Amino acid sequence: MEKQLILGVDPGTNVMGFALLEFYLQKSNVVDIGVIKMEKLSEHYDKLHKIFEETTLLIERHKPSVLAIEAPFYGKNLQSMLKLGRAQGVVIAASLHQGLQIFEYSPKKIKQSITGRGNASKEQVAAMLSHICKIETQCYFDATDALAVAYCHHLQNKITVGGEKFSDWKSFLTKNQNRIVKK
Repeated sequence: MEKQLILGVDPGTNVMGFALLEFYLQKSNVVDIGVIKMEKLSEHYDKLHKIFEETTLLIERHKPSVLAIEAPFYGKNLQSMLKLGRAQGVVIAASLHQGLQIFEYSPKKIKQSITGRGNASKEQVAAMLSHICKIETQCYFDATDALAVAYCHHLQNKITVGGEKFSDWKSFLTKNQNRIVKK
């Protein structure tokens, strides 16, 4: 079994969170975690350019094989949602250009994977990750949100038996009826 390095991203046009999470067997290691700040850039397209450049640099430096990214959520402010979608698209484009596999997860799915509750607060997600990954709580929730996306991807894809991957226990049991012990 080989190591897997996942780039988790919480896209944003003012602050973008990122985390690189390495898995090998049953152990995880936070390789890098942080934020990219763009508040000082006034033009939206300058922010998108910086997102592309910084994402490309992260990929070239760490060589992950997977991008796990938070999907845009449907909010009340259409303009904010459009900008967030553009930021996400730029991260995806940079990752595709570097040959990464892309996986998107809804905010609710991410929170549920980490805390067991789809409506958990950012503070609860950060506290749980602090415990799971043995890291100190970050000052920016964007960074811990990115780590949550990477960890969520790992949890969604970790059932592997005999080289075959299963997304959940139901699919495993469906294909492995002979392994069910009935009393």
